[in-house]
Amino acid sequence: MGTKPTMVKIRLVCVAGVAIASVLGNACRKPAPTAPTPTVLVTEVIQKDVPIFSEWVGTTVGFVNAQIHPRVQGYLLKQVYQDGRAVKAGELLFQIDDRDYKAALDQAQGTLAQQQADFVKNKQDLDRDKTLVAQGVISAEEFDHIEQATRASSARVESAKAAVETARLNLEWTRVQSPIDGIAGFAPVQVGDLVTPSTLLTTVSQVDPIKVNFPISEQEYLEASDRIKEHQATGRAKGEPDLQLVLGDGSVYKYTGRFYRVDREVNIQTGTIEVQGLFPNPDAVLRPGQYAKIRAANKTKLGALLVPQRAVEETQGQYQVAVVGSDNAVSLRNVKPGDKVGDQWIITDGVKAGERVVTEGLQKVKDGMVVITQPDPAAASAPSSASSPLPVPQNPGGQSSPPAAPDVRHQ
Repeated sequence: MGTKPTMVKIRLVCVAGVAIASVLGNACRKPAPTAPTPTVLVTEVIQKDVPIFSEWVGTTVGFVNAQIHPRVQGYLLKQVYQDGRAVKAGELLFQIDDRDYKAALDQAQGTLAQQQADFVKNKQDLDRDKTLVAQGVISAEEFDHIEQATRASSARVESAKAAVETARLNLEWTRVQSPIDGIAGFAPVQVGDLVTPSTLLTTVSQVDPIKVNFPISEQEYLEASDRIKEHQATGRAKGEPDLQLVLGDGSVYKYTGRFYRVDREVNIQTGTIEVQGLFPNPDAVLRPGQYAKIRAANKTKLGALLVPQRAVEETQGQYQVAVVGSDNAVSLRNVKPGDKVGDQWIITDGVKAGERVVTEGLQKVKDGMVVITQPDPAAASAPSSASSPLPVPQNPGGQSSPPAAPDVRHQ
């Protein structure tokens, strides 16, 4: 009978103990911390007129490339120039063994002297026989024979003179000279080699100015066809842009170039047409065969809205920027980007001029989140790449119209 009240008391004591422990535990637990407000870098969307640059990849080519071949056959006695050195027009490059050609010239001159002596004798006989035929001493038939012999000897003299000139030219051609000013390449032949007119001795390239070959699309060609026609007629079309050249190491060549020529046909396999630009190269820094990226401002975008490229995030073909309102709340917006200009991106839809966009900290923000903003010092201090995507190269006076290629016969 006394057991049940005792059990009830024990249960009540246990429940009370558990409740007290729970209260004490809750009293000791700290409240969960709230996430700190993220700090992001922002910059304003700017609006301005910007040039739109097109880029093409090309190769430098000598303005004139003269492949040097011998005119005569013989053993190579001497290479006079140093490989890779600048040479002048008329400068001696190679010497071929000339002994056979000196002997041939001597023989031709001897033959000429003999033919001239024969002609003098026949001419004297002809002058004498003119009187004799008039006196009837000799017949007209005999006089005709003497006259024909004189004419034949005169023709042999002319033939001997031509042989002498040929022998003299062959002797001169044993001295292989440069036909142009330029840089002479490495010689693929060595002293002692037997060379013939088909042997390539070296190549001399005129490199100031230097050409750059690069392909443009058929559409770009059609868009520029009027300016190309005007350029061909006047030498420089109205509004024709200067060309900038980016070298293989990423540096910008210090001289600007200009459009020079366009090829005759479109490549049916690539749909492009070859174009040539012309650049001053007084220091011979550029050599044929170099990589060259060509840039030109073909048009101007009026009132373009610009944001740094790092402010635009791409996810599965969708482009997005984080716009921070006046209340520092983030609004994630889909945007439509246009052309890239330097480190800026033209946005054609999705933002307005003066709005602030996040340039650093995009991964930390969500739509509707309040953030702490700081101006992006990189965007504030960086030069306006929209107006000048590359350092402005020089264009020295007197280099705007490089000379035409000389008309030479390559030796």
